Amino acid sequence: MKRKLIAAIGIAGMMVSIAACGDDKDSGGSDKGTDAKELTVWLTVDAQNNWPELVKAADAAVQKKHPGVKINHEYYGWPDKNAKLDAVLATDKVPDVVEMGNTEMLGYMVKGAFAPLDAGKFDNSSAWLDGLKASVTYEDKTYGVPYYAGGRVGNWRKDLFASAGVKAAPKTYAELTAALDKVQKKEGDKFSSWYQPTRDWYAAMSFVYDAGGSIAKEEGGQWKGNLSSPESLKGLGEYKNVVDTYMHGDKTKDESDRYIVYGQGKSGMIFGAAWEGATAEAPENDKSGKLKGNLENFVMPGPSGKNLPVFLGGSDLAVPVKSDAQELAAEWINAFTGPAGQKGLMAKGNLPNNKTDLATLKNDPKTVVPATAAESNWFVPMAPGWGQVEKAQVLQTMLQSIGTGKKTVEEAAKEADAEIDKVINTK
Repeated sequence: MKRKLIAAIGIAGMMVSIAACGDDKDSGGSDKGTDAKELTVWLTVDAQNNWPELVKAADAAVQKKHPGVKINHEYYGWPDKNAKLDAVLATDKVPDVVEMGNTEMLGYMVKGAFAPLDAGKFDNSSAWLDGLKASVTYEDKTYGVPYYAGGRVGNWRKDLFASAGVKAAPKTYAELTAALDKVQKKEGDKFSSWYQPTRDWYAAMSFVYDAGGSIAKEEGGQWKGNLSSPESLKGLGEYKNVVDTYMHGDKTKDESDRYIVYGQGKSGMIFGAAWEGATAEAPENDKSGKLKGNLENFVMPGPSGKNLPVFLGGSDLAVPVKSDAQELAAEWINAFTGPAGQKGLMAKGNLPNNKTDLATLKNDPKTVVPATAAESNWFVPMAPGWGQVEKAQVLQTMLQSIGTGKKTVEEAAKEADAEIDKVINTK
């Protein structure tokens, strides 16, 4: 999905008077709104533009069970949604269902913006993808339902690697680096055999988690930065090796325009969101004229010998705690994200929210790569102050210092841990 999820960074002036909902019950975690006659659903324009029929099907399922119920829909672009949501959450006129990017959930859960839900009442909840399940869970309670996912894969130019004697996508990390070495030698030091933007923390942390490290860890109810642990340093060291050896571009770049740079024809491979290869070879982006028909996705092998764990982007659906129709909202969410909805979302090129449906995609040559890659995944620390860590761009700063050689891996990681520790436990 061609969009960038933006982490929630706090909700100004919101939820001062919200009481805890520890006694909530029934399918939505509450008996509030059992007899509601109207429902307001906020989704992003992705649903409006790409799968409106799935929205209509969920409406029909709810209205069949509750004749006469009126369902209103509002659609927002990703940059606009949170500003609007923050404003209405401070009032009594809130939507009953709202779509959230999975990295946006934490800041709102910490602030008490969403009602707890009974995960057991939602189809496939026992098989939710680990990364998505983590995104809706805070302090052992569930505050949302995973909607769909988007994974990350390797993508390379078959023609370029074939010209260097490489005929098949790599299955191991040793095969990958050997292939990259051949292309790098053939193309010279002004070419990036692997265009890997230095500040891309999603990619860098995949190496950290592959090595057994993590961004932060919880001990005794408190979170602490863990980037300077031996395991994390091992992963960061390998990431630096990739950037030093194969990335011969601007070492201060992030991943936001990676598909555009890839389309310029001066790189042989990327590791990014599954849509990036197809977007790079689109006529408006393929400035080299060599990408169309020559790009191939593959599952990224990791230095550990296993598939590289990938960050799972995606969306969740939540019920604001001030909703007067929480029960009905939960029913609509289940209708929308249940088996029929997941089948429809997969047909549109999305990854499902659960392992059962994900396994079926491995039987199709067109979807086996992203489905296999998504099986090994990681997610951000579900700590109360994580949004502040992202807002401060702690990881990006660390990675740029490492990539440019301004600091050693050890120095940069130690400084990053100190910055993380300042805010990660702050609500």
